[in-house]
Amino acid sequence: MALLKSNKLPPATTLRQILKRCSSLGRKETISDLPVDVPKGHFAVYVGEKRRRFIVPISFLTHPEFQSLLQLAEEEFGFDHEMGLTIPCEEVVFCALTSALL
Repeated sequence: MALLKSNKLPPATTLRQILKRCSSLGRKETISDLPVDVPKGHFAVYVGEKRRRFIVPISFLTHPEFQSLLQLAEEEFGFDHEMGLTIPCEEVVFCALTSALL
């Protein structure tokens, strides 16, 4: 069994980390490691067993329902990994939640 490292940061710090790693805010044309298909003001998340990629608006970060998903992601995976922000829930649940937030 792998030990999970608890990284309990204040919510504002956690949100800044998410934005820094996953968003296109402040993207410069010369930065080649950011995905070009993520519009400004959005970020990518990976959901479900197959890690399907979704592009969601940064405004979702202010919704308590989405923050609950972020907490689950932190508990399950942490935020220090290469793939990007992974949300541990089924795709249909994620789609239902995000469509309700729009």
